[in-house]
Amino acid sequence: MALDLPVTRPLHLEATRPVKAHGASKSTSSPFVTTSRVSAALALAGLARQCGVLRRATAVKKKGVRVVEGKEIPWNLFSPKAPYKGSTVSKETITSKTPLVNWETCHVIMDHGGKVPYIEGQSIGIIAPGPDKKGETPAKIRLYSIASSAPGDDEKNNTVSLVVKRVVEVAGRGWCEYSNVEKGKDPEFPDAAKVYRGVCSSHICDLNAGDDVLITGPTGAEMLLPEDPEANMIFMATGTGIAPFRSHLRNLFHDRVSKGKFKGVAWLFLGVPFSQSLLYDEEWKEMQAEYPDQFRYDYAVSSEEKSEKNKINGEMWVQHKMMQYADDLWELVKDPKTHVYMCGLKGMESGFAECFQERVEAEGMVYAEFLKKMKKDKRYHVEVY
Repeated sequence: MALDLPVTRPLHLEATRPVKAHGASKSTSSPFVTTSRVSAALALAGLARQCGVLRRATAVKKKGVRVVEGKEIPWNLFSPKAPYKGSTVSKETITSKTPLVNWETCHVIMDHGGKVPYIEGQSIGIIAPGPDKKGETPAKIRLYSIASSAPGDDEKNNTVSLVVKRVVEVAGRGWCEYSNVEKGKDPEFPDAAKVYRGVCSSHICDLNAGDDVLITGPTGAEMLLPEDPEANMIFMATGTGIAPFRSHLRNLFHDRVSKGKFKGVAWLFLGVPFSQSLLYDEEWKEMQAEYPDQFRYDYAVSSEEKSEKNKINGEMWVQHKMMQYADDLWELVKDPKTHVYMCGLKGMESGFAECFQERVEAEGMVYAEFLKKMKKDKRYHVEVY
């Protein structure tokens, strides 16, 4: 998922100088990245996966790592000025066509040669060739939440995966402020007055096996897993906001190196507009079948389900699906071992309040103070846009 957020979260950053790529085949050194830094970060990534880390980042103690709650994690090993030149392993479209113009979502696996270690919940940056909206080449960096666990989808510690929606805006079919396609020249919408195609999302969704890709990072400390193996987790996602939760859930229930260590409960809620837009549905079903007492999975398909709780348009949104399990969820939310994660649309925070504010007040508490306490206890994790 791509976001425009503060520096520890996915966002746009500006590359102010020409990009110099550093790949596995390069023997020259860089003032930003050295072999020893990469090796150290690789070791730190393994240590962080074993010991667990909490989310709040403190001051940087050394280059290539950052201290988070007393532990070091990989951090900005590769900069926008000196990215790593990786290669594309595969690209798969994982959604089917719907009435929406931006229906396409892709799962892309990239080979980083073991040089860009990361831990679950972090992000990497991608630099597209451009030009971007301002005509700059290469385009501004775009950060995406990582959708794979630290070992990668193949569990060999050499790859990173992203889940990316192809951004398409068409005049007359929803929001379209800019146009970067000459009128009448768009192959899919030749009659539209304006068509905008996301620069970086199109770059990623157009990748083929073997294509080069410029990678920066890793970065991010907001969405990391809690250290306690007995912690509980409630994941709220809309669309490609599923990315960090796939990273988490593969660590908890899939990977050979880590599955079986988690002793708590994880509950995933995913909101999408159409059933054709459900992401990684088979993976969740397999996890649920193998860990029925620890993993629950529910989804809200807004265009196909209705909810009387939604006073705006009657559609089923994530919070309305959660309301169907309000009693069980409230017991979890009150538990000091439970962490709540949200990733996706900005309205999710108000949706969380819609679910639980009355419950909080019914027990004699003030919702704002309850939420403040959750944040102080570092069990409220949010990346929304």
